Order: sequence, then C-alpha cells, then structure tokens
Amino acid sequence: MFDPRAFRDALGHFATGVTIVTTRDAEGEPVGVTVNSFASVSLEPPLVLWSLAKKSWSLPAFQQAGHFAVHVLASDQQALSDRFARASTDKFGGLDVVESEGGAPLLAGCAAVFECSVEHRYEGGDHLILVGRVLNFSSAEQAPLLFHRGRYAVPDTEGLAFFGRRLAGAA
Repeated sequence: MFDPRAFRDALGHFATGVTIVTTRDAEGEPVGVTVNSFASVSLEPPLVLWSLAKKSWSLPAFQQAGHFAVHVLASDQQALSDRFARASTDKFGGLDVVESEGGAPLLAGCAAVFECSVEHRYEGGDHLILVGRVLNFSSAEQAPLLFHRGRYAVPDTEGLAFFGRRLAGAA
C-alpha cells in the first residue's frame, strides 16, 4: 500500500474543470453537488461520466434519478462552486433556475451545460460512477473555472492564475 495523502496530492497535479451536477430527489426537491470528476466518454452515442462519493449526502438522489445535468462552471462562478460543495439543503435558494426536459434543475451563467439521462451506474470503490447520455447541451464563450492542487484557477494567457482559498485537507 501507499500513503493515501501522498496519492491524493499526486492526483491533485491533474488540473480539472469544476462542475455542478443537479437532479431531483424522490420527493421532487432539487439536489446539486460540486464535482470535478467529469469526463467525456463517447461522441456516438454522446456519453459523459462523473463520480460521486458514496458518503455524499446527495447519493440517494443520484442513485434513483433518471436524469441529471452537468454544469461546467465559468471562471466567475467560484462562489457557486463553494455553495454546492457544502452539505446543505438550501443550495438553490435565491438562484435563477429553470428545469430541463428531464426535470433536472438548470443553473444560469455556466460555460457549458449537458442535460443527460442516466445510461449506466457502476460501483467504483468509494464512489458511484454515473454515465449519462447527453440529450441536450449548450455552451458559451466563457473561461472555465479550474481546480489544481487544491485551489481554484482560471486560464490565463501565460498559464494558470490561482485565486481563492485552499480547501481544507488539500495540498
């Protein structure tokens, strides 16, 4: 075995985008979580994937949901990322939200949004891996919000410009 902290630190060298994934729970209430484990899988058919920690408070909603939406955050949406990263029941309060055809809440101002139906769910160690078939998408010419070595970053003409605070437990 190797040191889990050292492993996490090494993984942090891979810069990722920051997303919020939304759905509705069994009672129809909106649920959302900040995620950086998002990737494209296939163009034909159009598939994307993301993963959710099994200890996440939102796990039951995503285990039963038939649809979800992935929001690729724009560089000016760090506060939104922080809001959805916390365990809370009022993440959507005061936000401008519309509903996708599949019922997932859609957030405004994102660099891209992918509306998906659940194609597969896989066990992945301490995470649940969800594969979605993209039913609709939109994108805007906005710089994305990135995450690298425990900090937010935005693209810059000369590399990465870091800003924001380090997350608790991050390198």
